[in-house]
This record gives sequence, structure tokens and C-alpha cells, in this order.
Amino acid sequence: MRAFERVDVDAVVALWEEAGLTRPWNDPRRDIERKLAVQPEGFLVATDPSGSRVIGSVMAGYDGHRGWLYYLATARSHRGRGVARALVREAERRLEAMGCPKVQLMVREENEGVLAFYDALGYERFTVANTGKRLVSDVRSRSLD
Repeated sequence: MRAFERVDVDAVVALWEEAGLTRPWNDPRRDIERKLAVQPEGFLVATDPSGSRVIGSVMAGYDGHRGWLYYLATARSHRGRGVARALVREAERRLEAMGCPKVQLMVREENEGVLAFYDALGYERFTVANTGKRLVSDVRSRSLD
């Protein structure tokens, strides 16, 4: 496990696509650039034993009130081997070192497998209504030419 490096961009985007984490309204490359501008030390990747292939990722951030985890992913070829668990634990460790008292994340309600994973790590489910507002659009408008 190590900090994300710029040479990892293509591999991380491919990992997120394989894991189903990308959405048309979020440009993953822009998300990477945004993270590198704010607490880049919270962007971690796991590599295979040779160090040549990215097999996992997580983004962690602390806003002064609570920590957040995003983009936790493990390559299909390495699932069930503790990669995601190790990434979460290291992200938690780094957040705690920053003084973070609590960490949260968002999981789509229908994703029971991922919810069970976090249950096993001691995360508590709670009901809240999430709201959001996009301040910057990542979707490129199509030319009408």
C-alpha cells in the first residue's frame, strides 16, 4: 500500500470502472485532480506484490468535523484477500492521526454486499436523507454544430 502517484491515473480509473464506481456526471480524472489538491495524503492505492499493478484504492478526507471515505475499490482478481479491509484500516489510521473522531461513507442502499462488508468492519448503518447540489458540472456539453 502506498500514496497515489500521478502515474496511477489510468490504472485507478480502470479499477473504478471495473468496480462500477464511476458515474456519467462525475469525471473520475477530475475527481483525482481535486483530491490531489486537497489532502492528497488521503489517497491510497494497493498494488500487487511486484508493485507493478494497482489492485485497490481509497480516498479519505477530513473536513474538521468527520472523515469520509470514497472510491474504495478492489480489482476483481484480488477480492476476498483483505485488500479493501487493509485500505480502510490505513485510511482510518491516517484520519485518526489528523484528529478525526468519526468516519462516514455513502453506499447505495441496494448494494447489500458492500453494506455487509462495512458491517463486518464495525460501521453502523443509519438512516439519513442525503441532499446535494452540483457546483461544477463535469459533463461536457455537446456542440450543436
